[in-house]
Amino acid sequence: MSNSLFRKKSIAKIVKDAEQGLGDGHDAGGMNKILTVRDLTFMGVAAVIGAGIFSTIGTAAFNGGPGVIFLFIITAITCGFTALCYAEFASRVPVSGSAYTYSYVTFGELIAWIIGWALILEYAIGNVVVAISWSAYFNNILKAIHINLPEWLTIGYQTAKMNYDAAIAANQSTADLIYTNAPSIFGLKLIVNLPGFIIVGLITVLAYIGINESRRSANFMVGLKIVVLIFIAIVGFWFIFSNGTTSNWSPFLPKGMTGVLKGVSSVFFAYIGFDAISTTAEECRDPQRDLPRGMINSLILCTIIYVVTTLVITGMVNYKEFEGIADPLAFVFDKINMHKIGFIISVSAVIAATSVLLVFQIGQPRIWMSMSRDGLLPKRFSTISPRYKTPGFATVMTGFLVGLPVLFVDDKLMTDLTSIGTLFAFVLVCGGVLYLPRLAKQSGKFSIPYINGKLIYPILVALIIILITLFKPYRFDDAFHNLYLKDRAVLQKELTLNDLANVQSITSEGTKTMSITKEQLNELSDAEFNDTVRSISTLNDKIFLKGIMAIIHNLPIYLFLTLIVFMAIFSFAKNFSLIPLLGVTCCAYLMIEIPAKSWMVFLGWMAIGLCIYFMYGYRKSRLAASQELGIRN
Repeated sequence: MSNSLFRKKSIAKIVKDAEQGLGDGHDAGGMNKILTVRDLTFMGVAAVIGAGIFSTIGTAAFNGGPGVIFLFIITAITCGFTALCYAEFASRVPVSGSAYTYSYVTFGELIAWIIGWALILEYAIGNVVVAISWSAYFNNILKAIHINLPEWLTIGYQTAKMNYDAAIAANQSTADLIYTNAPSIFGLKLIVNLPGFIIVGLITVLAYIGINESRRSANFMVGLKIVVLIFIAIVGFWFIFSNGTTSNWSPFLPKGMTGVLKGVSSVFFAYIGFDAISTTAEECRDPQRDLPRGMINSLILCTIIYVVTTLVITGMVNYKEFEGIADPLAFVFDKINMHKIGFIISVSAVIAATSVLLVFQIGQPRIWMSMSRDGLLPKRFSTISPRYKTPGFATVMTGFLVGLPVLFVDDKLMTDLTSIGTLFAFVLVCGGVLYLPRLAKQSGKFSIPYINGKLIYPILVALIIILITLFKPYRFDDAFHNLYLKDRAVLQKELTLNDLANVQSITSEGTKTMSITKEQLNELSDAEFNDTVRSISTLNDKIFLKGIMAIIHNLPIYLFLTLIVFMAIFSFAKNFSLIPLLGVTCCAYLMIEIPAKSWMVFLGWMAIGLCIYFMYGYRKSRLAASQELGIRN
């Protein structure tokens, strides 16, 4: 069974299946091949320059100050390594499916399913977040032109209920809250995010109608928001230098790199989407040449935009003022009484979020289409519309998957989950390139530059280990020692016994215990003696448990170090290419910066996906049918 779980498809078979359009809709013909390098570049910018630059960039700036531009650059480099790996796969496997298809070629069916399930999380939940952000900006525009929707139609039920519960817990008045004033149906409060739901429906219709219409819409929206962002940069820098607010850039790293790294989820969420380009491979005129160029071009352009915009907002307003600000660009111009520009920014944010929704709603159905072709999902998901040449059923299902949660949910956890799903895909794509055989350079085809990592990568790993060892927040001994000293102080305060001032710590095999001399014990009364023994015993248990928790807290960094050490060994033995190694390393490091709570939810999602695979996909897989036929023959 282990072999069948990791059964692989050959590149030739995947391309052949795509050309035949396997699925119920194969007789409808192939998909329209119309996308060019410019279209792909604009599509990448449409996906990346969206909710991130208009919302999450504020959180990142508050955590890291002006120096958060380094995180944008680091993230861009990480995505750059990954983009090169995607480009290598896109050149060899020019079909829809993105990381799912690439994993099927290199790691086998089970890993392909896992990554496909993670991509569903990335695209679907990512679009839920964007749709909620779109709704907030859209409502601001309506209010600015004196159109006021009922508040219970502009927010998710979960968000309203959380605000109500928080007010109750704080003994605050709830009279003016949305949850209190919303109408009820059969005892249930009617609170829905109607604008968010409507925009998802409209975008789904556009994605269903055709790639040509989607392309034109995306290109128009990208062009418009780039013009607006250039205008913002010009006005912003003029204000900074004419009003002498350059002091806001000092200190440049107010909280050091620790503060910068706190914005990992926010910044990486801003970059999510460039990989959606690879899902349109079957609609490109020349995917083996154009896909790589489109990815690289969009990454470079987006990084420049993010860095410039970050410098503008942190120069106009001190980074400390961005705490809790959901619309940082509009906020900074309202702060300096340029309200008309703030209104323009709100309009631009709506357009930007719309373009992101469009690209993601295009990408998700094509992932499902590829999984359906392989038999891992029902055949209807690979049905191609005879009229519009799009995966019709999968597109409609994507609309429901995104639209229904938008009505009710809160978006606080969604950003982390989307980042995890994306990074997970990136790691596997970069790792998969390491297992591809090296090919001779061919004209018109992209090939990732080969740099032998035999010696370079092990040296880099050694440097990483040295830096992490010196980076005290990751040192278990220091965390353990601080916990011990804190508990000893608590014990002394509780007992109020002068004799305990001489209590010493004994270290034995990493376990710290409390001791008290025999003479001190003899001087204590029976009650004091019992209290002391009980307190020391309790303290030892607490220290042991907190020591275990300290290990668990630092477990991600230990796993990361284990991973890169193994990669260094294999790199030395097998002469792995350096660029994919760096891609895996950078993405894996960003993953360990995401909170454990989000990981628990992600693992729960993965568990659901594995249940579906073993109940349906494992038996219905086309490779399973091929194996059974081979055995019979």
